Amino acid sequence: MSQIGFLAYNLGVRYGNVKRARGSFLYTEKGIRLTDLYAEGGRAILGWGGSPAVTALKDVLSRGISGSYKTDWDYRLDKALSDLLGFTAVCYAFGRSEDIWDSLNERPDVWKPWSGKSYAESRAVILEPPFPMTDSITLMAVRKELDFSCPPSRSICIPAPLQAAFARSFYDVIKAEKERQEKDFFIYDKVLTQYWTRKGPWLTPKVPEKRYEEFVLHCLDCELVISPFYDKDSIVPYGVDKGVFRKLERTPFSF
Repeated sequence: MSQIGFLAYNLGVRYGNVKRARGSFLYTEKGIRLTDLYAEGGRAILGWGGSPAVTALKDVLSRGISGSYKTDWDYRLDKALSDLLGFTAVCYAFGRSEDIWDSLNERPDVWKPWSGKSYAESRAVILEPPFPMTDSITLMAVRKELDFSCPPSRSICIPAPLQAAFARSFYDVIKAEKERQEKDFFIYDKVLTQYWTRKGPWLTPKVPEKRYEEFVLHCLDCELVISPFYDKDSIVPYGVDKGVFRKLERTPFSF
């Protein structure tokens, strides 16, 4: 069973299907509210539901331009990435992140919001869009002067509604990085830093890898959904009450 399957199965066994998601919370059919620290590996780092990116997707979809032809959203997505990264970028999309390595002779940087890293001197950057409906699409922003004469092999076309959603979500990250600061993340350290090393909102596990699946299940029992991948950080949920970690505080995990 994959890590995602493992998490989904055990969540369902305990709490039933997820019926609604909002902000940092998942609401299940058994009436339990789970706090989401996984956030689809960062694709839902801005929260679930009701986002401007969803509105952008609906607006463009309502116009019927959802095919593989070129629209002005190609330019708008390039512009959003240029504003995000600090260089004039051209965007390519891939169905698998592994396919990107076949298109460049060098290793690109990997975008991670709230990392404090500057990308202004990068030649190419890999990005997972902060839009949780599309975990099968990975983007690569290439400095315009290095642009390919034609799309690289294994690249794919993104329909205009998704381009609109991606562009909006990157602008939402630019805004959120100014609003969400260290003071919004460290307030949970008393509990979280027992199990993770925190850098900004990113949580790297201290729990040994051989005990990690056990820890994932323990957190589920404490009504917390954490990353099922040992090598993929969990995320501090933004703006939640400290009480969501009370069960973990009262029933500590020994390792």
